[in-house]
Amino acid sequence: MTLHVGIDVGGTFTDAVAIADGRAIRGKAFSTKDVTTGILGALAVLRERAGMAEDEFFAAVDRFVLGNTIVTNAVDEQKYAAVGLLSTQGFRDTLRIARSARTDERDPHEMAAPPDIVQRRRIVEVPERIDAHGAVLVPLTEDAIAAAVDGVLATGAETIAVCLLWSFRNAAHERAIGEYLDKHHPDVPYTLSSSLTPVYREYERMVTTSLDAAVKPIVASHFEHLAHELRHKGLRARVQIMQVHGGFLSVEETGKAPISMFNSGPVGGVTGARLLGKQLGRRRVLTADMGGTSLDAAAILDDEFRLLPRAEIGGLPTSLTAVDIETIGAGGGSLAWVDGRNLLRVGPHSAGSTPGPACYGKGGRQPAVTDAALVLGLINPDYYLGGAVPLYPGQARAALREHVAEPLGITEDAAAEGVYRLATSQMSNALRKITVNRGHDPREFTLVGFGGACGLFAASIAAEAGVREVVIPRNAAVFSAYGLMHADSVFSAVQTSPWTMDQPAAALDKEFAVLEERAQAWFEAEGIPEDRRELHREADMKFLGQIFEVTTRLPAGTFGEADKEVLRARFIADYEEEFGAGTAWTEAEILLVNSRVRAIGRSEVQTVEQVSGAGEEQHELSRRSVIEPFTGERAELDVHRGFGALGRANGPCLLEEPDTTVYVPTGAAVELTGSGDFLLRLADR
Repeated sequence: MTLHVGIDVGGTFTDAVAIADGRAIRGKAFSTKDVTTGILGALAVLRERAGMAEDEFFAAVDRFVLGNTIVTNAVDEQKYAAVGLLSTQGFRDTLRIARSARTDERDPHEMAAPPDIVQRRRIVEVPERIDAHGAVLVPLTEDAIAAAVDGVLATGAETIAVCLLWSFRNAAHERAIGEYLDKHHPDVPYTLSSSLTPVYREYERMVTTSLDAAVKPIVASHFEHLAHELRHKGLRARVQIMQVHGGFLSVEETGKAPISMFNSGPVGGVTGARLLGKQLGRRRVLTADMGGTSLDAAAILDDEFRLLPRAEIGGLPTSLTAVDIETIGAGGGSLAWVDGRNLLRVGPHSAGSTPGPACYGKGGRQPAVTDAALVLGLINPDYYLGGAVPLYPGQARAALREHVAEPLGITEDAAAEGVYRLATSQMSNALRKITVNRGHDPREFTLVGFGGACGLFAASIAAEAGVREVVIPRNAAVFSAYGLMHADSVFSAVQTSPWTMDQPAAALDKEFAVLEERAQAWFEAEGIPEDRRELHREADMKFLGQIFEVTTRLPAGTFGEADKEVLRARFIADYEEEFGAGTAWTEAEILLVNSRVRAIGRSEVQTVEQVSGAGEEQHELSRRSVIEPFTGERAELDVHRGFGALGRANGPCLLEEPDTTVYVPTGAAVELTGSGDFLLRLADR
């Protein structure tokens, strides 16, 4: 038996999927602070369901892909290692000057400075200078390096970020600092901006470099522990980590730039939704990944998800390329509360896995979204995670009564409905941001809803956002883990190399050839076969005088003079796709700023023929008293367990799976797709 394993570490649960001989096996365990314990717990569930001994299971794994929240949590909670920053003399306050405008607030009294990554006392200036053409104006001496390094370490820095002016044009000074650290301080982790992100825009480059250095010690400690435990249990396969740009890298490559792991779990879900959309023949897909702490939404257009050339991480602009994911703090564990204005609020704070929602009976006293769903009757307290986790409705009611119902002067049932409706409204706004706000009609999309909590909310979210069709994967509760296994290996090499159409095509081709050499070296290091290698040339371009760029793909092969007009036409088309027809400033000169090569190693993944146990389903019908959201009416709803044996039903009803529940509202119909997933068609509103 050959096993492919995907693990997605979330804020509340750690999800796991194994594919064995075309059969998908799924499992969940509570996430833990040390990450490793939660992962091992989820793997133990997989092993038991596969009916394999521990040594047999781990020896059979030949692909192991991991999406995790280590970096995401560190950024969200701003819990970094003590990072020191070495900057060019005179540029100590680049991080504080930032981009001038602080927030979206119009009132200057409400504006806030960007969050601190590096304390000012840990920023040390280095006497050196390189100009915009890469020429050395002020040489960097070894004595100056020693003084700067000693100075920053004396502040208590545990890790060092190096970001010197114009180092993307000439990296000699940054490399010299790196060589000094390797020789004299080999135990101190560091990040060079010229290695991580050799592109212009000093502020974004410094943010990215500082973030990477700040999470390096955290990531190293977690992965050392995980790798040790997995090796001890007999895992021989390489551990591969999902990246922010939509592909994965080996642990060794990830360790060089750990900030690229930000949002790695949600990216796995987007990858899985793209594959599912292709299988169903849907070219426009929205994703809604609702877990315990947040909802992550993304749009897939013509089988491709959108990449942002300047991703925002932790409220800070970076120079990383990332899958465009809209995240809001609304999940099953999001807490409901009443603010000082006596208004109901949901999130952004979460109960997490410990203590969890009040209904978990683990000490939680504040009500969460899951408590509201339980009080409404949407969740069976005796069948949560297939009955593995008991729920306590009385504790859910008590929490809602104390923290919502009594302060607002309403009943517990009304409080539960209010929490459900507000959470739904907030999540539908995330879908509007990636559709209506960008000029797309939501009625043209199919919503793929996944995550353990999404089945209860997907139809309501879609209805509010104007989406008419919803797909809930049969493995919705672990869908991001499943998607991880279908991602490709991806390596991106980028360099700022200004070029205009009046310059020789050969000059641009030379820049790309250098980047392709790096990509080919990566292919070899990763052992990717020739027949699964792809290289794509991309460029960040803009009309001269504009601030930001649009990314355009170049024609394949050597770039010659005849390709200039092809590139111009592609850029104008991409520009108008982004900003609207007729917006291109066609009479202006076009400036190519960054050259980028994306190297892709296509994955070989087993085809899943069925979810474990789906072929042996027996349909069971029961009835349950439920308060329907948005109507407030109590009704007896059909509850279908083993829906695969039934195949079709009309709402209102509930579909109970061992690790998720799907709510089908009044006026909607649900049927099983050919792949065994749930397809909901909603009534027009």
